[in-house]
Amino acid sequence: MRLYTKTGDDGTTGLIGGSRVGKSDVVIQAVGSLDELNACLGLTRLSADAELSILLLRVQDALFACGAEVACPEDGRLKKEAHLGPLTAVLEASIDQQTANLAELRNFILPGGSLLASQLHWARTVCRRAERTLVELHQTQTVRSDVLQFVNRLSDWLFVCARSANAAAGIEDVPWREEVGA
Repeated sequence: MRLYTKTGDDGTTGLIGGSRVGKSDVVIQAVGSLDELNACLGLTRLSADAELSILLLRVQDALFACGAEVACPEDGRLKKEAHLGPLTAVLEASIDQQTANLAELRNFILPGGSLLASQLHWARTVCRRAERTLVELHQTQTVRSDVLQFVNRLSDWLFVCARSANAAAGIEDVPWREEVGA
């Protein structure tokens, strides 16, 4: 099987089930944002300890399932739903556990610190973009609430993981100082 098919040379791409849409279609933008987030997490796993790496891998699998769900037309016979509820609950429990061990957040913080924290912050921003694109898509076709909730919770979890990574590295979060930018 060849990697290239030449069918996309006209600016279209295939969805699951065979229908074709423009490569700039919001469905493809949503799938692309999820794919980009998945790639960010793959890079982040290189800096993560074993426990975080395992959870990031679970998230990557779930993101791939989300992309497959979004790329399948609502009325398609191949439509499959990503099973996200249990993983969303795992992320929520992890957020609660990590937050209990972190200093109280009293202001906005700047992304950065350790390499791992920086990678997690970058993934968080890509996650937020993916969420915005999914919300935009939801204006024209149904995106299940489980998908929207999972991606929203994921960005929260990535933020807390970044703070935890800095704490583990002995690096304080850098507060945003509005007057510095003035």
